[in-house]
Amino acid sequence: PHDLIIIDIETASSAPSYEDLSAEWQQLFADKTTYSRKDNVSAAEFYPQRAGVMAEFSKVICISMGYFLKEEQLKLRVKSYYGDDEKKVLTEFVKVMDNIRKHSSNWHFAGHNIKEFDIPFLCRRLIINELPIPDYLNFQNKKPWETNIVDTLQYWRFGDYKNYTSLRLLSAALGLPSPKDDIDGSKVGEVYWKDKDLERIATYCQKDVVTVANIFLRLQNIPLLHPDDIEFV
Repeated sequence: PHDLIIIDIETASSAPSYEDLSAEWQQLFADKTTYSRKDNVSAAEFYPQRAGVMAEFSKVICISMGYFLKEEQLKLRVKSYYGDDEKKVLTEFVKVMDNIRKHSSNWHFAGHNIKEFDIPFLCRRLIINELPIPDYLNFQNKKPWETNIVDTLQYWRFGDYKNYTSLRLLSAALGLPSPKDDIDGSKVGEVYWKDKDLERIATYCQKDVVTVANIFLRLQNIPLLHPDDIEFV
């Protein structure tokens, strides 16, 4: 596991509510979600439910990353980059990854559903912020075996693409300790816009990184991390 960099991102809608969007962006959101909205659900009602996970209508507010330390006892170090200024959050993350890249090219991104969510989302937001996409994030024209991604969702699918399993469900199914004291993913937007509590969001994001680390260890039949062996920087 020492060559893994586990990542998890938290995102929030770019405006507190549908009413806060300009008329043009209200129309764009309504058009984009026409087919996803169930009968009688208005674009305004749908906005807090879905805008936060649509790259055109949201922003990255936190990126947490974890890596195993090469010591006798397996340890995990977790660090987060978060804030209201998305460009700054993205720039800090890329800077850290560039430094890691300078010292070693023998590593893989790991996470849960990062292949279909976190990494494409980061790439889209980098472009929107007029930042270059580093080659280690750009998997667009690569063949599956050329991508350095370890995705616990893909591992658990075993080739069955109909099967989506959330991180919470997978950790419960594998009998892993699940933190009960934090927010649910669907509440991140509310905690961000109403409570303005980025620290709480970062804590939640870090706990997901730890859960992914333990899922990976469990899938490899390696003993789980002891809480004392997890360091939050």
